[in-house]
Amino acid sequence: MRPSMASTRASSSSSFDLLRPRLLSPSPISLYVLLLLAFSTAVFFFSHRQIGQVSHQPFFSEAPPKLLDEHLWDSSHGYGLHQCIKPTHRYEAPRDWNRYLTVRSNGGLNQMRTGICDMVAVARIMNATLVIPELDKRSFWQDSSAFSDIFDEKHFIKALQGDVRIVRQLPKELESLPRARKHFTSWASMRYYEEVSHLWKEHKVIHVPKSDSRLANNDLPIDIQRLRCRALYHALQFSAPIQDLGKKLVERLKSHGRYIALHLRYEKDMLSFTGCTYGLNDTEAEMLTALRESTKHWKLKKINSTEQRMGGSCPLTPKEVGIFLQALGYPPSTYIYIAAGEIFGGESYLSDLRSRFSNLVFKESLATAEELKKFSSHASQAAAIDYIISVESDVFVPSYTGNMARAVEGHRRYLGHRKTINPDRKGLVELFDKIEKGELKEDSTLSSLVIRMHKSRQGAPRKRYGSLPGMKGRNRLRTEESFYENPFPECICHNQKH
Repeated sequence: MRPSMASTRASSSSSFDLLRPRLLSPSPISLYVLLLLAFSTAVFFFSHRQIGQVSHQPFFSEAPPKLLDEHLWDSSHGYGLHQCIKPTHRYEAPRDWNRYLTVRSNGGLNQMRTGICDMVAVARIMNATLVIPELDKRSFWQDSSAFSDIFDEKHFIKALQGDVRIVRQLPKELESLPRARKHFTSWASMRYYEEVSHLWKEHKVIHVPKSDSRLANNDLPIDIQRLRCRALYHALQFSAPIQDLGKKLVERLKSHGRYIALHLRYEKDMLSFTGCTYGLNDTEAEMLTALRESTKHWKLKKINSTEQRMGGSCPLTPKEVGIFLQALGYPPSTYIYIAAGEIFGGESYLSDLRSRFSNLVFKESLATAEELKKFSSHASQAAAIDYIISVESDVFVPSYTGNMARAVEGHRRYLGHRKTINPDRKGLVELFDKIEKGELKEDSTLSSLVIRMHKSRQGAPRKRYGSLPGMKGRNRLRTEESFYENPFPECICHNQKH
């Protein structure tokens, strides 16, 4: 038995010895599998760590669509600010004065709107009864609309009854009496109106031929400033037909998602007034120059169009607006409502903007012919519809800083600082010229430059700008930011509501 057992042990030992080298030296396939397993494990832990890091980082161009949408569309949500327009405890009820202010409001829709609100405040300061203003029928737009055609007259009178007495017309016994015709000083102070009140000693009626910019932007009592806000944002509502159509068109736009309201000031009157002829042919440029020189109240005669454009004093062209919005990141499918009158040159100048953003919408394409019929020959009523759609838009972009742009921006600030992008026209022109010369391409580099340039130009809260440096005398008042463009801080407050 021993030899047999010995033989078996030898056999077992021999088998073990044969197996030993295979365990200690794995085959190439086994080694590959082990390496692959180790690599996969390392990648898993590395990826898991990276995901944890990325989830806490701010988004950039690679961000998910939802974050990108927030970047493009979302406004400030108020920044913790609130409307504050109630009178202070020192504010007294108006007296029933037997003295009257009659007013002729001049200019386009928004020039008249802010002018009317100035005259409400002036009537309060001068302890006068305000007669419903007569609207301008001789401006460039030749609109025959009366006050009640554009505004809710009954609401206007009632909403301000605790501030100023307002009547529809002069009492009959005063109609034949001589009136003091007075051109009030532009951007006048409280003290100025207290001084001119001596006119009441000899007259019961003072007639004001112009209503625009009759009050200073700054250094007025807070109760007067808040009265201006109550007048503009609450009392001076548009008439029911305008309100109804405006709301309908906003709903139709919203049914497609979020939209931009573009105040495209590429219209004949604006190009003529500013002397901006860049991109136009000789015949068009000569026509606009002739129009400016034949219009009495457009005092600027000799204008260097190139200097105007380089200084940022020209409206952006439709093509430039397209490049601008594309560089900011808005997709080609974005709905853009054109808040404007007839665009100069029509489709020939709109085609480039349309090639970038195919969903361009006008009143005429959004409303039916029947809905627009009663407004078609009244420019101010049509402009009121544009105003409503612009105020309610997700993003408002003006191509030029005019009365409409300032009024809409101020209203959007008052409603919670809704997103309003003000193009840096001077900075953009430099970029556009580089593109034209082939020194810059419409790519990510341009996009980065444009986004950085407009980071602080999107309607965030700030106090009104003062006058430009070096300005003296009354000229400095002209360069101050309009109260109606930014009613902060008098009508917009921190913390609690007023």
